[in-house]
Amino acid sequence: MVACVGQQIISGKRIPNGFQDRSLPHFLKNSKIPPAKGFVRNSFYSGLTPTEFFFHAVSGREGLVDTAVKTAETGYMQRRLMKALEDLTTHYDLSVRNSVGSIVQFTYGSDGLDPAVLEGNGTPVLFERNFASALHVLPVRESDKILLPYQINEYTQKTVESPRWAKNCSKDFIDALLLYVRTRIAGKLKNIREAYNMMSGEHNPGDEYDDMDIDEDVSQDIRKVVNNKLCVTERHMERFLYVCWDKFMKAKIEPATAVGAVGAQSIGEPGTQMTLKTFHFAGVASMNITLGVPRIKEIINAAKAIATPIITTRLVNNMDVKAARIVKGRIEKTLLGDIAEFIEEVYKPDECYIGVRLDMDAIRRLQLETDLDEVARAIALAPKLKIGMSNVKTHKPDRLRIYVQLKDTSELYYSIKQLKRALPDIIVKGLPQVNRAVINEIQGSEGKKELLVEGYGLRELMNTEGVVGTHTRSNHVMEVWKVLGIEAARRTILDEIKSVMDSHGLTIDPRHVMLLGDIMTSKGEVLGITRFGIAKMKDSVMMLASFEKTTDHLFEAALYSKKDSIEGVSECIIMGIPMSIGTGLFKLIKKDEAHDRIPRRRPLLFDT
Repeated sequence: MVACVGQQIISGKRIPNGFQDRSLPHFLKNSKIPPAKGFVRNSFYSGLTPTEFFFHAVSGREGLVDTAVKTAETGYMQRRLMKALEDLTTHYDLSVRNSVGSIVQFTYGSDGLDPAVLEGNGTPVLFERNFASALHVLPVRESDKILLPYQINEYTQKTVESPRWAKNCSKDFIDALLLYVRTRIAGKLKNIREAYNMMSGEHNPGDEYDDMDIDEDVSQDIRKVVNNKLCVTERHMERFLYVCWDKFMKAKIEPATAVGAVGAQSIGEPGTQMTLKTFHFAGVASMNITLGVPRIKEIINAAKAIATPIITTRLVNNMDVKAARIVKGRIEKTLLGDIAEFIEEVYKPDECYIGVRLDMDAIRRLQLETDLDEVARAIALAPKLKIGMSNVKTHKPDRLRIYVQLKDTSELYYSIKQLKRALPDIIVKGLPQVNRAVINEIQGSEGKKELLVEGYGLRELMNTEGVVGTHTRSNHVMEVWKVLGIEAARRTILDEIKSVMDSHGLTIDPRHVMLLGDIMTSKGEVLGITRFGIAKMKDSVMMLASFEKTTDHLFEAALYSKKDSIEGVSECIIMGIPMSIGTGLFKLIKKDEAHDRIPRRRPLLFDT
């Protein structure tokens, strides 16, 4: 900026026109030169001209407004999330339940681990680091038995089959550990031994050879070199496996953890770091995708209509552009105006009609699977116009005549004019709810093509010939739910939130997002985190009154004499009662001889 300030940008474009056909009255009309569109050629050192100064101020103002609006948006979003998830806790059976006791997840995050204690990226133990630690902490003594690759595998297998491991550790964790030992410890040792022409030692030679040294022919020097590169003893394996077990036990989530509140905060907090107005090009010609806070809002509001609905489809023949164009022609809506050479009114002494000539060459070039008769049928059956088959006549090879039937001939002229205006917008081919389709090359896949379709119509798209229906996905949660069911909707919520976060370079532990997806879909329908959705999720009057529309809820509760069991977080805070989260989860039962001497609690005024 000491050399040149550069182009000023407003919502991703150059400075728009503020006056008629120009940005400021200092420029000529329709002027598109850089200074008129917000290019600042001066530096702050040389000083800006008045118009440059104004354009720079405009751009700066947008940043301020964006920041102010963003804090309000994300703040409200985080509050709604917190209200919806506040009472979710893990219980002693490791399930996640709300305050009324209905189950939201059978195991927290499907593995029961606490994201705060994990070592690796979503994994409880970093094997590489802990094995290196075991090697360095325990020096090899003279008396130690050095293990061969097969002995390492056998020792590990025996350890993980012990009751302590089998009872406490998940199958996934044990499988990951066995894979690591097999490939990175025993496998590495085998490769080193083979490099020095020693026997690989990966197979057990049998019981009668147990005390035999398979390396007795190998010189002492080579043994030393191999042991120097990797030497694993029983003590090393014992320590390594113990550390893995210990860290896995520590990573398990404790019962009564307020997973809901932590999850809501984990999703809400990165939201404050997103920019509000981001439209991102997904590597496709002008295919815009809504990102940032507006997209997260659409997802958690379970919005019926979203800004950029995009359906990604896999093609049966994904290497051929021609095949992709044919499928695109089946999907993308083609209007009569796109394929007609002209539409004219014809007035003759004995008849009046509208003449249409189709551009057959264009139909061939676009590879549309349509002909004269099909176009005639589409015109006759066009909704709202009520033309009818009898009023559309075809004349080979490319002419159509459309007649108007009227009782009163005096209105004929106006009817023909009206029909002529409506004709170009008749859909001849394709799906009406699709705006457009774009052929996209999948990145890093040697020229494979996929189709990105902007618009709705997932069910129709999945059934289109040439499309792999099982590999078709939409980014619109509500449509996925209607077409593919609640599990698919939950999966879409998780994937979409993850993709938004990834595009901003933010990472959230998937367990938090799973919790959000599960609470939104746990009632069997997709409920948004809004005052309507939360009202369907929760029954407590006080909780709803503490969220939004306080007087309405209280009035309704009084009218229908509703009861509130006061179990959730908000209600307990309002009433000043200890809540059932954390140490409030368990109850103590005490046998007491003096039980009868303790006076009973007096009945409250409203109890009687």
